[in-house]
Amino acid sequence: MTDPTPGFSFDTPGSTLVEWAGAARMGELLGGWFAARNVLIVTDKFLNDAGVLDAAKASLAGHGFTVSVFDDVVADPPEAVLTACVAQGRAAGAQIVMGLGGGSSMDIAKLVAVMLVSEQPLAQLYGIGKVTGQRLPLVQVPTTAGTGSEVTNITILTTGETTKMGIVAHQLYADRVLLDAELTVGLPPMQTAATGIDAMVHAIEAYTSRHKKNLLSDIFAREALRLLARHLVPACQNGQDRAAREGMLIGANFAGQAFSNSPVGAVHALAYPLGGHFHLPHGLTNALMLGPVLRHNMSVAAPLYAQLADVVLGPSDEGVQARSAAFVGFMEDLMDRSGAPRRLRDVGVGADSLPMLARDAMLQTRLLQNNPVEVDEAAALSLYRQAF
Repeated sequence: MTDPTPGFSFDTPGSTLVEWAGAARMGELLGGWFAARNVLIVTDKFLNDAGVLDAAKASLAGHGFTVSVFDDVVADPPEAVLTACVAQGRAAGAQIVMGLGGGSSMDIAKLVAVMLVSEQPLAQLYGIGKVTGQRLPLVQVPTTAGTGSEVTNITILTTGETTKMGIVAHQLYADRVLLDAELTVGLPPMQTAATGIDAMVHAIEAYTSRHKKNLLSDIFAREALRLLARHLVPACQNGQDRAAREGMLIGANFAGQAFSNSPVGAVHALAYPLGGHFHLPHGLTNALMLGPVLRHNMSVAAPLYAQLADVVLGPSDEGVQARSAAFVGFMEDLMDRSGAPRRLRDVGVGADSLPMLARDAMLQTRLLQNNPVEVDEAAALSLYRQAF
């Protein structure tokens, strides 16, 4: 007799549309989804100036929408960016919020949709399940294949010089998601590599999470890893490869659904201080810490890594330890071939900063508790040294 399946819950946005050039039909799509006609688009200046939003804006205008664009989002956005976006949304009378861009833009859009109708002060929202009430309709359109923010219920804000805090709430799930891989065609190879590896980290950590791992998150994690492993290098080598771009975007989306329900662990916990102190892109910091953390976790996670080896390498009769090592080796080789930097010293991190980083990593208790193997300050320092 087999053991019964443990009960679990699995949450995700209301609807996802996968459509090449779908952004050029944005007015038609939103017109079918919502009765309101006043849209606030949350993005960054680079995308806006580069014309990435032009097709969507033209379509919206052509279908009777009033559009206000907030394009002051920056990487690792501080609270001030959120406050400014809310103020613009109120002044514009926004009725629908759309995040169109990378993870930071979509993270800000989530909270703006809440704060435009909520009287809760921001300070009361930090933590898990602290958001009350409802929000405005929310649409997410990613322009990178990495964060999975379009399908998660998490927003991360920079709250001090080097510190970040998270808000986790069911209200942060979008009503609608559009996956238009054409929007990712202009992403440079280095960003393609870093964001793609970020998505792979989401899948791996969701699959090995100590808390809330479940049958559905496992399915999404495995398929995400299969898609991302197959398409990462082709997307880096030829940014015009439609199949690769679509595979990456769908894979990142699946990985986002996996880790939104089965949360990430030590790779992210050690990556956050690197981003806070050295202002490195989140995907890159995950890539830098992945190899050391995978090896640290092998003592417990080897059976799960062996299963993931079957996903990316095909089935084999090798034993668990050999397959686990093969999986770690595959990931390290893939990162090498992607062209992403591989050492902390290569991105301006000094050896004298490693103890400080290890201390700061200990503050990430929300993430560290999910790791399959305990990471204390001494272990964190060792992992940073391995990555150095």
